[in-house]
Parts: sequence; structure tokens; C-alpha cells
Amino acid sequence: MLTVCPYFHVHQPYRVKRYRVFDIGNDNQYFNDNSASDLNNSRIINKVADKSYRPTNKILKELLETYPDFRFALSFSGTVLDQFEAYAPDVLESFQALVATGRVEVLADTYYHSLAFFYSLPEFERQVAMHARRIKELFSVTPRVFRNTELSYRNDLAKWCEDNG
Repeated sequence: MLTVCPYFHVHQPYRVKRYRVFDIGNDNQYFNDNSASDLNNSRIINKVADKSYRPTNKILKELLETYPDFRFALSFSGTVLDQFEAYAPDVLESFQALVATGRVEVLADTYYHSLAFFYSLPEFERQVAMHARRIKELFSVTPRVFRNTELSYRNDLAKWCEDNG
């Protein structure tokens, strides 16, 4: 029998609000656009949660309950976890419930969904460590498999993964 392990990547960037030269010195809330625009992070995360995360997690939970051999992996950016915590805690709780089954593996990643490995090894290592701490804090697991942003790869990245467990 063929064994397949699906993996789902969960990421939402922070949207930066429109910032004018006149706002300098008056407003430093770069990510807090409370308007009805497509730059309102709370509005966007809940819209995406309604269309994707909430129904998908419901289906994944049902699959885990129905099929004892069903397993999958999840990859989260730190930015999406921060936004779930701030704007959609029920979604974070639904992911935590999936992971708590013991049949969902959480992958290591960069915190900001960045390509830091290709530009700054110290920044890359800082983000990977930051991500691992956040995953441990929220899911009580330590990632064992690394997934780089956009599945980008180089041999020296594989060597880094091997050297760093």
C-alpha cells in the first residue's frame, strides 16, 4: 500500500497600512488599519478563517476521528500564529486540538516566512529558534522536520539542517 503524508502550510502576512509622510511622528501603528480596507489584519484573518481554516480544520478533525491511520503535517509561519492569537483564538485552538491527537506533525520553519537563509545565516538561525520556541509554547511539541519558505532549497541548507538536528 502506498503511504502518503499530506502537509498543509498555514501563513498570513501582516498587511502594512497606507502610511503617508504626514503620519510620521503622529502614528506608528503600521499594521493596525482599522478601516474596512484590505489592509485590516483582523478583518482579513477572520475572512480567511471563515473561508478556509475553520471548515478545513473541521474536516481534518473528522478524518482523524474516522481513520485511525490518517496523519498529516502542518507548517505555520509565526506571523499567522500571532494573528490567530490576537484576532481568531478559536482557530488557534482548533489547530491545537488537531496537534493534540498525536497524529499531526508540526514542521520547523522560519518565523517570518522569510528567505533569510540565502542572505543572512545569523538572521535565519534567529528566526528558526524563535519559531521553535513559539511552536513549543503553543503546541507543546518540538519540530523534528524542517521546511524552508516556499520549499526553497540549496545543498548548504540541507547541510545546515543535518548539522542542527
